Amino acid sequence: MNILGTMQVCQVGLVVHDIEKSLDAYCEVFGIPRPPVRITDEYEFTRAVYRGQPTRARAKLAFIDMGQVQIELIEPVGEPSTWKEALDEKGEGVHHIAFVIKDTEQVVKDLAQKDMPMVQQGHYTGGMYTYVDCVEKLGVTLELLENFKG
Repeated sequence: MNILGTMQVCQVGLVVHDIEKSLDAYCEVFGIPRPPVRITDEYEFTRAVYRGQPTRARAKLAFIDMGQVQIELIEPVGEPSTWKEALDEKGEGVHHIAFVIKDTEQVVKDLAQKDMPMVQQGHYTGGMYTYVDCVEKLGVTLELLENFKG
């Protein structure tokens, strides 16, 4: 049984110290136009929770479309957050692999039953994101993206 309900990876997220410098490098290497850098919304919109507690941490983001998958560059702004924790503990590099799913609540519950707990969750315009700690079992954090209709 596929707990996520999908096998389609949509994104690989990387945490970085300096998003501008990292974005310049990606654009140079792949010969692509520079995508915009944006900052995540304030807590009042995201209602972000990190390890069970509300967090006002934000991040600068840049999305690079690579055809079959998107690369997301993430520079943490403030703390605590899963992004800042990963950057502090492991340095720059892969933070997560993302999947678009349905029924976040059930998927999170099913993963938790397999010792893969939710680490951070919040909302974005049109949906919500959830990070699940799958490092011990899979070697990486999973990001679950659920887009709401209407």
